[in-house]
Amino acid sequence: MTGSSGDDDVLLTLSLEKPLGLVLEECDDDGADGPPPGGGGGGGVVVVGVNEGGSAHLSPSRDALPGSRIATVMGVDVSLLGLDDVMDAIMCAPSPVEVAFRVPSRTPRAGGGIEGAAFVDVVGAASASADSSSDASSVAATAASYELGTTVDIVVQQPYASPSRPDIVVRARVGDNLRKALLANKDVELYRGLKKKLGNCGGGGQCGFCAVELIDDSAVVVVAGGGGGVGVWGARSDYEAKKIGGGGGENCRLACMNNIMGPATVRTL
Repeated sequence: MTGSSGDDDVLLTLSLEKPLGLVLEECDDDGADGPPPGGGGGGGVVVVGVNEGGSAHLSPSRDALPGSRIATVMGVDVSLLGLDDVMDAIMCAPSPVEVAFRVPSRTPRAGGGIEGAAFVDVVGAASASADSSSDASSVAATAASYELGTTVDIVVQQPYASPSRPDIVVRARVGDNLRKALLANKDVELYRGLKKKLGNCGGGGQCGFCAVELIDDSAVVVVAGGGGGVGVWGARSDYEAKKIGGGGGENCRLACMNNIMGPATVRTL
């Protein structure tokens, strides 16, 4: 997405508790001040929506956020950084996080549309959606299939399953954070082993210990024209892939970085 940055922009500073609930996208321009030193990073990060699950949605200024750029995090200039670097800054910051937004005089896409955007979960995880028009149509259809707040079943498989330890069905709502939904069920052992129990980052997207395998995303929305379908959970983000590393396959997700998008079967690791 191409964002705008000009002299008429208003700097809006908010103190937000985690999770923030922002939907962010990396700009494809170089910003008002030119590209960052060394030619890397791009033109900063723009807010394209506000998720009901986060503190930004409770702010009186929420309607001004879509279309604004992230200017600073805890007073540090991040206006020319890429998405991964901005997410690192937010997740490493204490809660509440002080974030300054550069709000243009005319805010594009007010109302928080997500067409072509990267969906960032309530702690800042990105779940990338497709850029092409056909994929964007699929994403739009998916969003319409399971509205926010719809109750769905998450079937949880655990290691060493047996007749005495059957799969667990967690009832949750679309939009809920997956990690929180799993931890709310005392029979689900999300952090298995002493290292994970004592060393996890508490849902900050840093440790990778809450990784789960998405076994079945069977609720599929058919793409217009009959060309197959797309699972409602979509593809995992590059950020997740980097954090999970070689220890998990392509279907592994960080529970803390995923909002529930629809019914699914997951396996704890």
